[in-house]
Amino acid sequence: MKTTLAASLTVLCLGAGIAHSAAPPRPSPKPALESYFALRETGMKSGGVRRIPIQTPKGSFTVWTKRFGSNPRIRLLLLHGGPGATHEYFESFESFLPAQGVELIYYDQLGSAYSDQPKDDSLWTTERFVDEVEQVRKALGLGPDNFYLLGQSWGGILAIEYALAHQQNLKGLVISNMVSSIPDYNRYASEVLAKGMDPAVVKEIKELEAKKEYESPRYMELLIPNFYVKHILRRPAEEWPDAVNRAFAKLNKDVYVTMQGPSEFGASGRLEKWDRKADLPKIAVPTLVIGAGHDTMDPEHMKWMAGQVRNGRFALCPEGSHMAMWDDQDAYFKALIAFLKDVDAGRMKRSAP
Repeated sequence: MKTTLAASLTVLCLGAGIAHSAAPPRPSPKPALESYFALRETGMKSGGVRRIPIQTPKGSFTVWTKRFGSNPRIRLLLLHGGPGATHEYFESFESFLPAQGVELIYYDQLGSAYSDQPKDDSLWTTERFVDEVEQVRKALGLGPDNFYLLGQSWGGILAIEYALAHQQNLKGLVISNMVSSIPDYNRYASEVLAKGMDPAVVKEIKELEAKKEYESPRYMELLIPNFYVKHILRRPAEEWPDAVNRAFAKLNKDVYVTMQGPSEFGASGRLEKWDRKADLPKIAVPTLVIGAGHDTMDPEHMKWMAGQVRNGRFALCPEGSHMAMWDDQDAYFKALIAFLKDVDAGRMKRSAP
């Protein structure tokens, strides 16, 4: 689940219970250029940026959002990973989705980047983040006729939790590069990923972790070539995209360590025992699960997830890693665009209760 630097087609659509109508409605045409970029702001124009007030048990704060494009039928809210990373690593979406008429909504969660960054760690709970997403949804006017939610890494956990609490508000759900169980993630990290590394490197990393030397330059010297460039983003570190570097340079470590823990090889924070495998069949909204062949997350687990939700589809990015929207873009965006179009056209529908 870790998505930090120096600090996360051939599409296999294995539909599980995909609902088809006998005569599916024709999709509406993509919005014309004029309407896609039509002004929807009143007063001083902000380029789509909007700060949204949210209420928490510790008072009122604001979170940063930015709308790119306009499509009243397909509005895609993006939940970044970390926890504590930023929206910036989603910037690759701009190269693919606007041409398909998809409205993008960037969003920095509380504690991240351009949003307020309170220091009270009691705020860093999954339940409070779910409530935050619901407040953002209401403020942006998103609803079951147009609201698509995509969560990547930690954002995938948040998307699953949101769907379990508020799926009546969703039209489509995308779980990107995230499994449904942290204990399973931890096992995969120790039994598969670590065993695929040089034992001497793993031994030295574990020794540094035992001494809690997570900020040691040596720790990163070992992780970047042996782990990050193989499982986080499969490019030499010096070639990592600027958007990714900007996003993770801003990582809020207080949020990250509190929820994920400091280690690269498994979660030990508040998310350590998170497991929603048994609850996946409760999700009836059309769902796309995107996995990658070289991910930190087990692609077989993600394939299984698509068969557990009631109306699921799995897409594999065979050359991708945890940041498959960068290192296997053809596969990633082909799958995402096909899903959005199929839901919009009525070829995938919410399952009956």
